[in-house]
Amino acid sequence: MCGIVGYVGGDQVSPVLLEALRKLEYRGYDSAGIAVVGEKEKLQVRKIKGRLSNLELLVSQQPVQGTCGIGHTRWATHGEPSDINSHPHTDVSAKIAVVHNGIIENHASLRLWLEKHHVVFRSQTDSEVIAHLVDFHYNGDLLLAVRETVKRLQGSYAIAVICEDFPGMLVVARKDSPLVIGRADSYTMIASDVPPLLCHTREVQYLEDLELALLTKDEVTIYNLEGEVQQREVFHVDWDIEAAEKCGYEHFMLKEIFEQPKALHDTLFSRINEGKIALNPKIQEALSHCDHLLITGCGTAYHAGMVAKYVIEHFAKVRVEVDVASELRYRTPLCKAGDVAILISQSGETADTIASLRLLKSLGVVTIALTNVVGSTISREADLVMYTQAGPEIAVASTKALTTQLMCLYVIALVMTKTEPGLLLEHLMQLPEQAQLLLDKQEDIQRFAARQFNKDKVFFMGRLTDYAISMESALKLKEISYTHSESFAAGELKHGPIALVDQSTLVVAMCTQPALFAKMDSNIKEVKARGATALVITFDTVHDFDTTADEVFRIPTTEPYFSPILTVIVSQLYAYYCSVLKGNDPDKPRNLAKSVTVE
Repeated sequence: MCGIVGYVGGDQVSPVLLEALRKLEYRGYDSAGIAVVGEKEKLQVRKIKGRLSNLELLVSQQPVQGTCGIGHTRWATHGEPSDINSHPHTDVSAKIAVVHNGIIENHASLRLWLEKHHVVFRSQTDSEVIAHLVDFHYNGDLLLAVRETVKRLQGSYAIAVICEDFPGMLVVARKDSPLVIGRADSYTMIASDVPPLLCHTREVQYLEDLELALLTKDEVTIYNLEGEVQQREVFHVDWDIEAAEKCGYEHFMLKEIFEQPKALHDTLFSRINEGKIALNPKIQEALSHCDHLLITGCGTAYHAGMVAKYVIEHFAKVRVEVDVASELRYRTPLCKAGDVAILISQSGETADTIASLRLLKSLGVVTIALTNVVGSTISREADLVMYTQAGPEIAVASTKALTTQLMCLYVIALVMTKTEPGLLLEHLMQLPEQAQLLLDKQEDIQRFAARQFNKDKVFFMGRLTDYAISMESALKLKEISYTHSESFAAGELKHGPIALVDQSTLVVAMCTQPALFAKMDSNIKEVKARGATALVITFDTVHDFDTTADEVFRIPTTEPYFSPILTVIVSQLYAYYCSVLKGNDPDKPRNLAKSVTVE
């Protein structure tokens, strides 16, 4: 959600900023801008509504010179998308420029206070108050001005500030919104995420909450709000830049769908030693004594938790509670010291999940972060962390992050089970290869999408884990094809949803629970009797639905409780092809952002 970049060094900065912003397009945005300052030039700002190509054209027509600058892609919260509401924002004298990710909750009162001090606002954004506050506190010390400013801010922020008085300096600060610092020999960079930095450096530092940093081309100094210097570890990013490129695929989403066999293999086999599961001993210890497991996340991560509930309760016989993180953070969870919670976040920066983490820690709950990003906020703040091995996921709609989360949760289920999980582990070890076999048949799904992409309504239904993964399947379709899609437990069909079924409806029935095939067959007949088209997804050895469904798509046979990893790949492909056939960009769905760092 929004993107920040910054650079201070010896090169002309505008090409660096524009290239870095291009690497952050996946986060979602509706306008873009840069601010640049040089030794002989005053502060120069270029910003415009719309895609990054609009900004690139503007900068080509109105070039800017300088070796220090900041850039931003905005996802509107306060004020409509417009040139004037775009970032960067400046103070009244246009000597100070600020970019901001997050939401300033007390912006209204700050705005009234500043207006009493004769400040004239240009935009409707909450972010503009930051620029004017920095100017109010500025007396020649930019770091001090930013420090005094952030002390007055309530809400979330990652900010970067430049001033024409200091053309070789960049000041940044953060609270509840990610900011990464890239270290190199003759320049320093910042970004909201790692990909924009990889063309320049692999050495990064993560700014912690309520910290500031002063950056020059040669050094980085990190401070707390009291002005005390903080020591910070430098992380080496070991994944290749090609992992963040399309590599010949038309879209990142398609590339990431096809990367799932490798990601699943890496996630599982990095945790197998001599044919047995080998987790972090502290995680294994926490799970072995757990009799109440809480799982929380948002969106796709929440759906992974829903699948895990069925799997862990079935195999480990441990009570599992799953909650949406945006709800958990505001209720009173019935947890006690020693309970275990798994907090799932692809980016590790999801605001509601981080808030839930802090709440649970305050109650004495043992927290395990399940994330894809080393050094992310959730990985640093949780008691324990389990990393997926998905590699960078650029497309907004999550694919390989979900399936690697599921693989980790299956491993946890096997660790918690009281019996020898030998056969179950064999099934897990076969899943990467089975995922590849499934992807080899992707043209079958492409042809089906070509026939059905114009359906007005798509309903996904199933029972047990099939129901859990149908929630994710419906989400994927609505995210990128903008088709009205819903999911429901098949047994609930007659409790309301069937009223919506007609000839404009496609019903996708997930059928991988053998004991419930007869009941699913009855549900499929019910929707067909109302004119719906029925697609069944089931195992390649199953023929129970051959005469009932309009079409059957077969997945490799596995343990039924592990089938969501395979069935969801079918749903991902179907959603992708529907999106493309409708002329959408599946990598950048409207109104959505990759990392939701504000409520």
